[in-house]
Amino acid sequence: MTTPDRVLYLFGSAAPPVFDIGAVVREAQSRGFDVCLGLTPTASRWMASQLPELERLTGRPVRSEYKMPGEPDVWPKADVIAVAPATFNTMNTWALGLTHDFVVGVVAEGIGKRIPTVTMPCVNAAYVQHRQFERSVAELRAMGVYVLYGEGGFIPNEPGQGKPKEYPWHLVLDAVQEIAGGGGSPEPPPHC
Repeated sequence: MTTPDRVLYLFGSAAPPVFDIGAVVREAQSRGFDVCLGLTPTASRWMASQLPELERLTGRPVRSEYKMPGEPDVWPKADVIAVAPATFNTMNTWALGLTHDFVVGVVAEGIGKRIPTVTMPCVNAAYVQHRQFERSVAELRAMGVYVLYGEGGFIPNEPGQGKPKEYPWHLVLDAVQEIAGGGGSPEPPPHC
């Protein structure tokens, strides 16, 4: 008897590392995850030319919009959720519970459903000077979201100095694997 794949909802927002999300899907699949991919509306526009290939890769529609009332859900239930890259906007709207778009709506509801969730922001050092960002990180952590930010996670760069190819996707997938493996939340990074 084979064990069914664990279902990972992988959500990306419009930051340059999102262009590598196809490779991340393949890596998650190699780790035994059935991946359902969701993108914020802007990320979906950025990825428009890649959407057919991403749908072929996952075997499901890439979602960026809520379904219509009464329509069946085209995805299985999630065992774990990863939100990466998470922009300044995504982190703040999620922490504040502003669910105007599909990705933020699902992850906000996921907290109440107790679906283990990992996020890693992708923001520059200017954005993190805004006081709301630190409040949002603290709020999400207080709600049980594992936030990979600071030492052991994403370290902001100066504006215009981003290195999208160096975004530490492996940290997200390692945390997802640990959480989905039944071990509960991974040990928080030392800065928590």
